[in-house]
Amino acid sequence: MVKRIIYIILALLVIIQLFRIDKTNPPVDASQDFVQLTSPPTEIAQLLKSVCYDCHSHETVYPWYTNVAPVSWWIKDHIDHGRKHLNFSVWGTYEPKKADHKLEECYEMVEAKDMPLNSYTWVHGNARLTDAQREQLVTWFKGLR
Repeated sequence: MVKRIIYIILALLVIIQLFRIDKTNPPVDASQDFVQLTSPPTEIAQLLKSVCYDCHSHETVYPWYTNVAPVSWWIKDHIDHGRKHLNFSVWGTYEPKKADHKLEECYEMVEAKDMPLNSYTWVHGNARLTDAQREQLVTWFKGLR
């Protein structure tokens, strides 16, 4: 009986691999991109690109494990949610009031250590912010407002 359950679970794991996520990134219009529009210092731009852009832009880099369901589904959901909430690739399309609110959320989330998500930094060690980097981002975001 236990053997049968294990075989069923293995069969299901194999079958779900047929249901792939869409890894197509929408085209990026550089004239609407946050980094292009705000011209941050190089260090800030690098932090934004390495820590934020995977989930909050149309420049997502999909690692190898996004080929494995159900992990791929969970990650795709995070990316879709991240882009819906804040998308640096379309920053230039935000109305001034919305952009200001997004900046406020950026520094609040970074300051409270809610971003980047722990689930993201577990696998992306380069996305772990030091206290100094966190303070740099917070100060820079506040300065934009």
